[in-house]
Amino acid sequence: MSKTIVVYYSVQGHVKKIAEKIAELKGADLFAIEAKQPYTEADLNYMDEGSRATREFNNPELRDIELVSTEVPGWADYDTVILCYPIWWAIAAWGTNSFVKAVDWNGKKVLPVAISHSSPAGESGYLLEDDANGGEWSEAVRLYQDATDDEIQGAL
Repeated sequence: MSKTIVVYYSVQGHVKKIAEKIAELKGADLFAIEAKQPYTEADLNYMDEGSRATREFNNPELRDIELVSTEVPGWADYDTVILCYPIWWAIAAWGTNSFVKAVDWNGKKVLPVAISHSSPAGESGYLLEDDANGGEWSEAVRLYQDATDDEIQGAL
């Protein structure tokens, strides 16, 4: 029997909202990727050259985000993972990559879902697949942060 989990990285709550909808519509479990040092509103001020996100964007060595945990209860039991994340500068927000690098994707079908108000999924799914140590990755889909149930069903 197929078992699905929605794994999501949400910084401002938009991705969490969509991930919860996906889990409900798919009858899937949920797991939140959490940064040990959460981002503040000031950290996300992309217009400020000194903001945390801008500094990390300009220096990829700063993008290795320490996470609260990468231990997903029952991970071995899941064969399908819907991976939801925000788009920052046309790529997945860094905490997503930290999680992808840390877990074993072998035996998993992975659907990357980029959540954004204005940016396309771009190469984000392919870049995450490059960071993964296996798995069968689908092309990323993009959902608006205010997607309806019908839009979610249509994309998945």
